[in-house]
Amino acid sequence: MGSGAVMSSVLVRTDQDSGVAVVTLNRPGRLNAVDLAMADELASAWQELRFDDSVRAIVLTGAGERAFCTGIDRDAVVPQPNSPYAQDDPLLGIGPKANDLWKPVVAAVQGMACGGAFYLLGEAEFVVADTTASFFDPHTTYGMVSAYESVLMAQRMPYGEVARMALMGTAERISARRAYEVGLVSELVAEGGAPAAATACATVLAGYPAEAVQGTVRALWAASEAGRAQGFAQAPHLIALGNAAGERQARLFAGRSRQYRLR
Repeated sequence: MGSGAVMSSVLVRTDQDSGVAVVTLNRPGRLNAVDLAMADELASAWQELRFDDSVRAIVLTGAGERAFCTGIDRDAVVPQPNSPYAQDDPLLGIGPKANDLWKPVVAAVQGMACGGAFYLLGEAEFVVADTTASFFDPHTTYGMVSAYESVLMAQRMPYGEVARMALMGTAERISARRAYEVGLVSELVAEGGAPAAATACATVLAGYPAEAVQGTVRALWAASEAGRAQGFAQAPHLIALGNAAGERQARLFAGRSRQYRLR
């Protein structure tokens, strides 16, 4: 890559020749879990790319071989207002669409993608994965409501597949092959090949007239916007009603089974 910027937990590399930027979640030691600093850095990265006319397409991936992203870091302390009518979710602002970026984003997944990772995958145009990829939503196992994640994935997968993933929690993981079969993944490649395959797609997109590409991205997003907005409007209330107390969540997390079925 030609030029780049380095943040503590997000890497952004741009190639002036191809017009492609690669955004890398860079906390491999924490399975690329999102803490509050990373959330802020992701929002800043999307804002910078929004104004960089040399970038016309983006690849989003995770550092290391074990995980694309495992959602919010469980050690992150998220201050909450003392009101049952207000709830702050730092992950709502980590995606490109949340930051008004309409350049196409291709996600490259290897290893685990779970929980809050779907905030990012749900705002990518499509997903390329290698054979090591697996997808699951642990919320119910830990006494939590899967709300925003389920709404976003309902735009990408058949209802039954989203329901099974959200309800089965950590007992099951969707294999890369199954994710490809149900449409969550658009291309399945050999181990280690996801970033290159995603970059090849992004390079094609960057070579087309930017206005036409971005207009198409916006049109596609608009097609599902009403349902997503309605689902998001319900999410805070469902989470407030259904989430277990923090202490119980911690006990459930500590006592979780390490066994799971890969399907």
